[in-house]
Amino acid sequence: MGQIIVEADASGPVLASAEGLSFWGGVNATTGMVIDAHHPLHGQSIAGAVLLLPTSRGSCTGSGVLLELALGGNAPVALVFRENEDILTLGALIAGRMFGKPLAVLRLSAEVWGRLAGEDHADIADRRLVAGGWTLDLAAPPTAALELSDADRAMLDGAEGEAAQLALEVICTMAAGQRATQLTDVTRAHIDGCIYASPANLTFARRMADMGGRVRVPTTMNAISVDHSNWKSQGVPPLFGTPAQKLADAYVEMGARPSFTCAPYLLEEPPALGEMIGWSESNAVIYANSVLGARTVKHPDFMDLFIALTGRAPLSGVYLDAGRCARRAVHVDLPGGYDDALWPLLGWLVGRAAPDRIPLITGLEHTAPSADDLKALCAAFGTTSAAPMLHVAGVTPEAEGALDRGADAVRLGAQDLAHAWQQFNDAPAKVDLIAFGSPHFSLSECHALDAVLAGRKRAGGTNVIATVGQQVLDAIRADGTLASLERSGVQVVPDICWCSISEPVFPTSAKVLMTNSGKYAHYAPGLSGRAVRFGSLADCAETAITGTAPDMPPPWLTS
Repeated sequence: MGQIIVEADASGPVLASAEGLSFWGGVNATTGMVIDAHHPLHGQSIAGAVLLLPTSRGSCTGSGVLLELALGGNAPVALVFRENEDILTLGALIAGRMFGKPLAVLRLSAEVWGRLAGEDHADIADRRLVAGGWTLDLAAPPTAALELSDADRAMLDGAEGEAAQLALEVICTMAAGQRATQLTDVTRAHIDGCIYASPANLTFARRMADMGGRVRVPTTMNAISVDHSNWKSQGVPPLFGTPAQKLADAYVEMGARPSFTCAPYLLEEPPALGEMIGWSESNAVIYANSVLGARTVKHPDFMDLFIALTGRAPLSGVYLDAGRCARRAVHVDLPGGYDDALWPLLGWLVGRAAPDRIPLITGLEHTAPSADDLKALCAAFGTTSAAPMLHVAGVTPEAEGALDRGADAVRLGAQDLAHAWQQFNDAPAKVDLIAFGSPHFSLSECHALDAVLAGRKRAGGTNVIATVGQQVLDAIRADGTLASLERSGVQVVPDICWCSISEPVFPTSAKVLMTNSGKYAHYAPGLSGRAVRFGSLADCAETAITGTAPDMPPPWLTS
């Protein structure tokens, strides 16, 4: 009924929500205030609380945010989940093991979790939970009899150095919590922890580099928090730019490739069907599992480096066939005449409809979505669901036969899509900034934007920025698209993404932004403090020309 996952004493007021929370984009890493404008706890502080959530959701960077909260004294004293959870659990584990800032993590049955949610205060000590006059004995932290290879045992004995030893120790601890009995080799890794979410990310990376950490498998890097080569000329303050660059450089020092993109599936030779990989970054994980058919758990920040240093990961979750089954069918009554705004809206809604399980989406069998459409779907899904993948009947490679025998079903239609559009469009119509590229724009998206702009120039006072990976920047420079976009007034920025951008690259004067990204429409109010509009790529391009967003939903949502 109750188990300790990470052991620590704790005492504090109970703060509960039936909805999962992404700490990255959802919690201020300095103060502990909930900044996710769409979350029931918005405006409340989690500092010092016994925080009850069904599980976490959203960005893998949440582990780094939790570490920063712990180092600054603004973390919850305990995290209490009713489902499996890895992102915040790992942040708590690192806070205690590496930095002497322990906080408790518990997993309770649904019945006990619900009972505790109704209490005002809770105490955790001596493997007991005490609240409201009742006491629950807690099971000890999980242990697992892992089948380790000779190389694993040598690594645990320090044969590969201190960093690899620590990395594998943590991997084995996480494997126990996931009830894994084996580890698996991975062929490649992707680092999400290179975003400068807080000083804690740099503290961690620098310590691992100084311990001699070196990656053992090909490792790419996520978008970072500055344009690595140009941040000084862009006016980014050294107080932020210098540590952000040092964080990226620490991972490069450990052998990671400076790819600096949140869309590693756009790089040459993406993972193949069935390939075991060790990726972090929520949209990348969901796309890799769902669209490519590769296999990776949604690894938290810090775990991504540990996997890269060892080439090993717990054999659990979606690494296994059974873990990839859909436990909820989401049928979509598709409105006619839809445009590309359908996919991010639908991803966000499906995530809300399946916040804790893999869904199978039906009703889209004849839509033939592009890779860019699926990218938008997966990214938006990751903001509202903890699941590491989705299936789309007739579209994604593992959809046939994916539905679990005991799965339930829900239905979504035009009214749900229209309501989501309204939630993303509660800002004034006058727009100061158009934000493209969350996740990073692909080559085809750059071409599509250039085509719809058709040589027209943006309105005065309306900034237009597209973020891309360096490989896409090189391609559009070579084929002339970059010059054409720049003539229209579009600023193309590499290395950074909208979830890590800061002023003054993010225009300081902008009060209202518009995006075609469901992911950024969800996170932008909390991350940027700006009001948000949302629309299709064409709607955003027209708004760039006129400076004014459409007041009404598109016709396909109102017919």
